[in-house]
Amino acid sequence: MRELEAERITEAVARLCVAANLRLPPDVTAAVAAARRAEDWPTACQVLDRILENDALDKGLPVCQDTGLACVFLEIGQEVHIRGELRTAVDEGVRRGYAQGYLRRSVVRDPLDRVNTGDNCPAMLYTELTPGDKVKITVAPKGFGSENMSRIAMLRPSDGVEGVKRFVLETAEAAGPNPCPPMVLGVGLGGTFDKCALLAKRALLRPLDSHHPDPRYAALEAELLEAVNALGIGPQGFGGRATALAVLIETMPTHIAGLPCAVNVNCHVARHQTEVL
Repeated sequence: MRELEAERITEAVARLCVAANLRLPPDVTAAVAAARRAEDWPTACQVLDRILENDALDKGLPVCQDTGLACVFLEIGQEVHIRGELRTAVDEGVRRGYAQGYLRRSVVRDPLDRVNTGDNCPAMLYTELTPGDKVKITVAPKGFGSENMSRIAMLRPSDGVEGVKRFVLETAEAAGPNPCPPMVLGVGLGGTFDKCALLAKRALLRPLDSHHPDPRYAALEAELLEAVNALGIGPQGFGGRATALAVLIETMPTHIAGLPCAVNVNCHVARHQTEVL
């Protein structure tokens, strides 16, 4: 059994909070560049050019003023014993990272009284047990311009794939310019009401150029991406070809009577950083 001090998790989370907010991931930069090459609407070209230019400047400033609610995904090996309290360690990492990086604190202590916690805590913490003796930490700051555009539907089995397509397209069209397109759409299919939403959020952690391992769903990802881009919303809502950079689908088994479908909308930044301890 491997021992891991909780302080190491704190230090890693702090580093990842800052890193995720300062630079576009390489797959995002590549996707934006590809969208720019395919674009012919002048205003859309200008928007995509500005995204690439701002990232290239690398001034050590956050890529967005909304530095997000810290979503922390932990894949914990079953052969690891963490010495210390895990939740405390993660929240302390968020607290340090947002202070050290001069990142905006966006968390309120209660949905209705709206008093800011002052440290961007608590983190949204997702844990999963895995084989081995490593801990994989992914921090994905989630801004709410895009999160607010996300939707979930408990479709009927009879709605089938056409119902899924319709719901995804309706969600993208209703989002319009609000999530700072070109957007990234994480789609969850199956499970229960809550598991479906988590699948959609986990889908946003995949590389934008990846494909679902099942050819049926890989083809559906490509079809949905083409259909979303045909909406013509375009970069920042000014029109053009690039309404979305990727549609990423994750699935799991579900009940015979249901077809849960969630769409977690992300802005073009698609921030996340990973470290393995």
